[in-house]
Amino acid sequence: MSPISGSRQRQRSRGPLRTRWLPRWWPLPVCALLGATAGGIYGAVKTPEYSATSYVVVTPAEKADPSVALGFAQAYGRVATEVAVIGDAQVWAGVSADTLRRSVQTATSPDAPMIAITATSERAADAAGMANAVARALTLDGAHSQKDTGVRVVQFSRAAKPVAPSSPTASLTALVGGCAGGLLGGLSLLARPRRHEEPGTGPERVAAVPGPAGSACVPQEVG
Repeated sequence: MSPISGSRQRQRSRGPLRTRWLPRWWPLPVCALLGATAGGIYGAVKTPEYSATSYVVVTPAEKADPSVALGFAQAYGRVATEVAVIGDAQVWAGVSADTLRRSVQTATSPDAPMIAITATSERAADAAGMANAVARALTLDGAHSQKDTGVRVVQFSRAAKPVAPSSPTASLTALVGGCAGGLLGGLSLLARPRRHEEPGTGPERVAAVPGPAGSACVPQEVG
């Protein structure tokens, strides 16, 4: 074998030896570990949030169709965070109108004339105060328009001060991050190209072609 072909084979065999000790699936546990670590750190440093919910029910007035209350419950649920309603709520809750719009969400049911008013805040007392303030303002607004609508808006249940945060804990965020990291690691395995074949096993080989008399052999690759 000529010196040129020998050096060429050594260069081919040197590359796979660098990563031969690593299994092919090594990105999967590494990405899962990185994702779990990042998720755990995020859950530990993030400020916990508290949620409180107050319920308001719409009932038909005297000689009113009961089905009308369901329609007005949907309407009141949409305008619960509008300026006309939260104008008084911001005074009772002690926060601005913009804070109420960002922190308060309403939900209605297609089967019952009930409105759920949920407020979220970094302080448990503020979450309960905002939910009750919006519910109180909604009932007051309903009382002013009762003669025109034919329904009454009554606070069904007051929001209580939450005792535990509603935001995910550090262990949960770590679990979610680990799952996301494992998924990305699996996708990277599918996208990785296959390893090159071992030296000497491929279809390509080196052959020495004899040259003219008295000259050295000239290496030539043949397919």
